[in-house]
Formats: sequence, structure tokens, C-alpha cells
Amino acid sequence: MPASRREFLGAALALLAAARTNEAQAARRWQVALLGDSVFDNAAYVRPNADVPTLLRRRLGDGEVVRLARDGGRMADLPEQLLRLPEKSTHLVISVGGNDALDRASVLDAPALNAADTFRALADIVEGFEEGYRSMLAAVLKARLPTVLCTIYNGWFEDRDYQRRANAAVGALDDVIFRVATDHRLTVIDLRRVCTTRADFTHQVEPSAQGGAKIAAAIVRALGSDTPAGARIMA
Repeated sequence: MPASRREFLGAALALLAAARTNEAQAARRWQVALLGDSVFDNAAYVRPNADVPTLLRRRLGDGEVVRLARDGGRMADLPEQLLRLPEKSTHLVISVGGNDALDRASVLDAPALNAADTFRALADIVEGFEEGYRSMLAAVLKARLPTVLCTIYNGWFEDRDYQRRANAAVGALDDVIFRVATDHRLTVIDLRRVCTTRADFTHQVEPSAQGGAKIAAAIVRALGSDTPAGARIMA
């Protein structure tokens, strides 16, 4: 092999090794706090399989993960969760809003006299959700840490007509999350594009072991894309 080609190959391998070393070093520096609801606090639904925090720890290697999220958590609970935030935390990942949406899920089966009634009811829910989400994020941003937001996923319902209605309502709420994230130049993980099959869910709206593995992988990708340049949408 000509010397120039050997030198080129050697330089390329050195760059690849350096990139892997930098990635490993970054992972060791990550001290990730997970806040929100049972998307991250899913151990009760997947035992004896690993929950999302455990799967994320495995992917981070020497990085650390603390779960502040609680099953049943709502947007109003985030300030209390933040009180337990370790000082050494380097990143926040938030998945919240699904239970707030479920609190208003009865609207999906409510009778309507006309389309205006339906859209008016949905608009009321979206406006209230946005107010709550912005208030929650204002408290989170006081920590002054890189923050990743997650959308609400669609879940998996046997009643396919109900699923269609749920998807439409979730889409309206996720639009709020995207707009708020854009306002604050935050990265978003679109969980609707991460958990996409029946096997990704258990109990209709909880991440299964398979879904949890996908979520953990998406978090690592989002953390690796951390940039002050502007909002990113991850899947």
C-alpha cells in the first residue's frame, strides 16, 4: 500500500477513535434527571424487565441517571419534583402532559350538537394545556440546565375509532409542546415517532420493555445533539 494511502487510512482511523473517545467522555459527564410521569416511572408495568431509567443507564455507560418522575405525575407536579434535583445534574429530560390529557379524555366520547361544539371544547382544552405547560417549563428553566422535552405519544387502544379520536386530540396538545419548545430553542423527542407499534405499549398508555428501550435510545440521541443553535425535533 502506498505511503500516502497508509497515512490517509491511519489518519481516518485516528479521527474515528478520537470521536468515539469524545462520545464516551461526554457520556461519562452526563448526569441526567428524568422528570414527569410513568413514561419514565414505568417499572411497575414492565417487571421483571428493565424500566426506562435502567435502560438509559445502560446506554450511558458511566453516565448517571436519576428518576424524579412519578407515575401519575402532572404538569403541576414538576416544581415539587425539581426540589429533589441533584446539584450535579447536567441535563433534564421531561415527559409530562399525558395525565393532564387523560383528565380531559371524556371529551372524546362526549356528544356534540355540531362541529363547532367539538372544536370549541378542544380549543378550551388546548388553551388550558398551554397555560399549564408554559407555567411548568418556566419553573424547569430556572434550573438553567440543557433541557429536552418529550411529546405525548398516542398509546395503543383496541377500539380503533377511539384511537383515531385520541390521535387527533394528542396532535393538538403536541403542537403546544412544539411551539413552546421552539420559543425556548429546546430539543424535542417526538414520542409518537418513537413508540409506533402495539408491542411498544402495555396497559394501553404505558411504555413496554420494547417501548422503553426505544425511548432510552431516543434520549441518548437527543442528548448527543445538544446545541444552543436552536430547537431540534428528534425521533
